[in-house]
Amino acid sequence: MHFPEALRSVVSMLVVAVLLGQAGCKRSTDAQVAAAPLAAPAWSLDESTLAAPIGFSATDLDPAKNACNDLSAYANDKWLAANPIPSDKTSWGPWDVLELRSLGVQRQLAERAAAQEAPTGIAKIVADFWVSGMDEARINAQGLAPLKDRLAAIDALKDGAAVADHLRKVAATGENPLFVFIPEADFKDSSMTLGYAIQGGLGLPDKTYYFDADKKPIRLAYENHIARVLKLSGVPADQATVQARTVLAFETRLARVSKSSEDLSRDISLYYNPMTPAAADGLTANFSWTEFFQSQGIGVPAKFSLAIPAFHQEVSTMLQDVPVDQWKAYLRYHLVDDASPYLSDTFVTEHFEFHDKALEGQKEQKQRWKRVLGTINQSTGEAMGQLYVDVAFPPSSKARMEELVANLGHALKVRIENLHWMSDATKLKALEKWATFTPKIGYPDKWRDWTGLATQPTSYIDNFYSARAFNHRWELGKIGKPVDKTEWDMPPQMVNAYYNPFQNEIVFPAGILQPPFFDPQADPALNYGAIGAVIGHEMTHGYDDQGSRFGPTGNFELWWTADDAAKFKELSNQLIKQYDRYDAAPGLKVNGNLTLGENIADLGGLSVAYDAMQRAVAGQPDPRVDGLSRDQRFFLGWATTFRTKYTPELLKVLVASDPHAPDLVRASAAPKNVPAFAPAFDCEVGDAMLHSGEQPVVIW
Repeated sequence: MHFPEALRSVVSMLVVAVLLGQAGCKRSTDAQVAAAPLAAPAWSLDESTLAAPIGFSATDLDPAKNACNDLSAYANDKWLAANPIPSDKTSWGPWDVLELRSLGVQRQLAERAAAQEAPTGIAKIVADFWVSGMDEARINAQGLAPLKDRLAAIDALKDGAAVADHLRKVAATGENPLFVFIPEADFKDSSMTLGYAIQGGLGLPDKTYYFDADKKPIRLAYENHIARVLKLSGVPADQATVQARTVLAFETRLARVSKSSEDLSRDISLYYNPMTPAAADGLTANFSWTEFFQSQGIGVPAKFSLAIPAFHQEVSTMLQDVPVDQWKAYLRYHLVDDASPYLSDTFVTEHFEFHDKALEGQKEQKQRWKRVLGTINQSTGEAMGQLYVDVAFPPSSKARMEELVANLGHALKVRIENLHWMSDATKLKALEKWATFTPKIGYPDKWRDWTGLATQPTSYIDNFYSARAFNHRWELGKIGKPVDKTEWDMPPQMVNAYYNPFQNEIVFPAGILQPPFFDPQADPALNYGAIGAVIGHEMTHGYDDQGSRFGPTGNFELWWTADDAAKFKELSNQLIKQYDRYDAAPGLKVNGNLTLGENIADLGGLSVAYDAMQRAVAGQPDPRVDGLSRDQRFFLGWATTFRTKYTPELLKVLVASDPHAPDLVRASAAPKNVPAFAPAFDCEVGDAMLHSGEQPVVIW
């Protein structure tokens, strides 16, 4: 599933893509002339500078390995051994290669925009970010100066009331360090947009990092990092050390009342706690939500969701009992640390040393051009995406993808109709939900209008702050209004995909429609095993342990019979136990509960994709390509998409906080539960890829 920002981080677990967009579909409206793509002369990509996608090749198979013992090792170990993680990355695999290719396309587009004499519209936005971000000399000369006024505002704070007022003011520009405030569909009325106030304020990946014994080295590294950032911001060294200790203690207090990634991934209802602003004021005596809404310039709504109320109540208490100097240290650190990637090299390096190197194991910093494009994607991603699809989106793939989506949808319907454990009453509702699935492929039918965003080529960080404030105002403007169902939560160039339960839509940006996920020239088996399983994965998210809590209209409702819900729970528990036995690395276990939703979607997606392939090739002879049967190529197509290695540091972060199991686990885990796998490779009882002493788990 996929929700904006913090809310999305839990339900945005469905990662992968497809292609929508009709040939001849109008990509800009008359009201969006300012957002028109770059004008003539005709121009095409320089393919020689772009990373080549990874496609399946029989030569990658490791003859020393056996698919019946470890499909992942058989399909991927040879390639992984020959392809080390680049020094500026923390993982390496198909996703990373396609991301690098996408960035290469975007670099050409940015350079082209910057070369125009007087770019306008989205070309100007991209050009200004690019030129200002690549001007390293100017950025270094500015030093900390761009933060002077913001730092002075923090230094001037006198008490808790002033801190609360400060939080409201910075929130109005999208700079709130303490909690997240976003618009999303109302759980009970998915046609309308509600505001959600969600826990935040932590500098480490998950609340467990503040308490678990094995995370102590990271806590020490974080405290030292805080001290160095404070020192760079102008705090004397001895005071910076003391303040760093108080900042860590401050965040630890917040962590105690926060929910973990596992908590949130397994109970999406934690985000929904609707109440009036007046009622919320009664819970947080030192932080007025009525005043908060007034400060945001959107009017006081009838209701909003105060998610995780214990967190907000603790913040209110801290506004009263935490000395103002400790608040100032916390705010100062997060201001500077948040801004560091857009400041001079000293700040950039310090940010990298902790967040990328110490926390995730990245050996060296990404080249500046990659970092600048990352900022463009973060700040104005759909503007870049509008340029991207004009040169990198293959309309010829549309018909193949539509056929795949239709076949996957039919296969899912048949599978629902024949579920042995589900009653007819629940099947009727499940099929009603199936009938309302909406696919979005490639790029939005209506592009976002960027009119009013002011950028200039002389200050990188000012462009970042300007876009942040612009985006924040745009987001808040949705609250209290009908949901715009044409919007996308990902830009076209992103290598990803998602399911949105509120709209019951599956969304596949153009960036992922390349090998090994989708290859118009490949045989059906590979495409069904790769992008087909991805489509099925996203569809199945509508019926995973959280997506199944949303009905056909996208409202949060109970549509299961009690008996069916109990059976589903039992099957889910079996899957949790299976994944709990997997090792992400020696001594590092997968968390089957944290990853349950994605594991259900993997299993359902692969099963549905296999059924769809069988339907698509019914009556056709098996071509046996490179000596491999159709079924073998199907499962190898699946495994190849998870051909990924991680730094040990990143793997620990993922196991603690990511709702997906590590890729090499996913490559083998789902096929073990698909009955067609064993006969495809002639596996026998006792082989590791066959579950010993238990039946495969079949949910969807």
